[in-house]
Amino acid sequence: MNEWMYWLGVLTVAAPAFVTLVLGVVLLVGVRPSEVFTHRLLQCGVTAGLLAAAGVFVLMLAGGDRDVSVNLGDWVYLPGSEPYHFELKFEFDRLSVPFAVLTLVLVGTVGAFARKYMHRESGYHRFFMLFALFATGMTAAAVSGTVETLFTGWELVGLSSVLLVGFFHERPAPVRNGFWVWVVYRGSDAALMLAAILTHRVVHEGDFHKLLGTGVWPYEVTGVSAWDATLIGGLLLFAAAGKSALLPFCGWLPRAMEGPTPSSAVFYGALSVHLGAFLLLRISPLFEKSATLAGAALALGLGTAAFAAVVGRVQSDIKSVLSFASLTQVGVIVAEIGLIGLTAGRVPDGWGAALWYVPIVHLIGHACLRTLQFVRAPSLLLDYKAVENAIGVMPPRTMSALPAGFRLRLYQFSLDRGHLDAILSECVARPFVVVFRFFDRLEGKWADWLNGRPNGATAPPADEGQAGRRVASPPPSPSPGELTEAPR
Repeated sequence: MNEWMYWLGVLTVAAPAFVTLVLGVVLLVGVRPSEVFTHRLLQCGVTAGLLAAAGVFVLMLAGGDRDVSVNLGDWVYLPGSEPYHFELKFEFDRLSVPFAVLTLVLVGTVGAFARKYMHRESGYHRFFMLFALFATGMTAAAVSGTVETLFTGWELVGLSSVLLVGFFHERPAPVRNGFWVWVVYRGSDAALMLAAILTHRVVHEGDFHKLLGTGVWPYEVTGVSAWDATLIGGLLLFAAAGKSALLPFCGWLPRAMEGPTPSSAVFYGALSVHLGAFLLLRISPLFEKSATLAGAALALGLGTAAFAAVVGRVQSDIKSVLSFASLTQVGVIVAEIGLIGLTAGRVPDGWGAALWYVPIVHLIGHACLRTLQFVRAPSLLLDYKAVENAIGVMPPRTMSALPAGFRLRLYQFSLDRGHLDAILSECVARPFVVVFRFFDRLEGKWADWLNGRPNGATAPPADEGQAGRRVASPPPSPSPGELTEAPR
């Protein structure tokens, strides 16, 4: 690898990160830049990252390389019998380069749309700072070469997503729905962290090449046992389910539509909702090793696609309709990954590896289409209203041929979204709230004890010797006529 390729690989991630840093510092010091400056800074950073990724791709083609690693060294090293090291490494291959280019292209496109959509919004600069943070996390996750690097990008994507769901924090609904997304993401992050720990236990480091085997994607052949592949892959499948709103975590996806339309378009229509599917593509050799894991992915994908297709037909707002339409296709992509994992070893040599290009092509095409639909949605409603006014009535809708009783039960099930919100509320969100309230009360008691106050007391003691005694009320203030000079 020449020096040009090394620095271009670093610039791919560093360019959007620099935009995030500049906008964050500017907002922190209280400077209010112009909208033109903020937007141009974002566009310059995204363009620089895109050109750098394209430059790496061109150099790979010119040099005949199909796998280029950019290693930034060990950031953490803990010696011992089984030393642990946190290695920051970027991997450019036939999977990461297309996804990184897709990320930067869609972020730049939606950023141009958001320039006018967010015009004169009070949180304009905060939006673009979080938008750049999302681009940094997505790019880092796309080109990650180690599970630690993936976790870093994964966390940045989750943080920016939650903050943009609650972007209009002066209203209670966005904040409440942002908390829902945060709870589901924390479960997904915990599964990913456990998978990272198991990866270190099995192969003694977090490098994907050690876990997935030698070779380049999609021709990698893992050397881990079927049991280890099932265990690690199962945790990563759980993490992907939480991030991509697969069953049973579908309930948070329509709640995430509380954010601005540009963030909904690029997050839950195009990129963030596909990050889980991208993770499953990255660990594709594990699906070929474990039929149980591949079967679980197939069942999860088909179930999610069927659920989203049914529920999406009764939604009353266009953003929820598009979000469930996106979820339907994501479910199909996950099902394709599971099906290919089951059949890859039963097809002629060469064809099994070539089949892995089908989900990535499906992912890229669907992301582009869904982005167009989300940014077109506001004007589409106006056009639809104009059609109604022109013809004088609402356009006719086709009636279902299902029996009336079954259709009614299916309609109720779809309106309730399969009761997944209630299940998540009781089984996931409520335990978090109970635990947080317990620690909040414990913190209050600890603070009272440190301040020398008894339980339930609110007034501070007069001095150290009177801790626990009732403090006497101060005497009334004298009137102006009674003020005299105090004796010396």
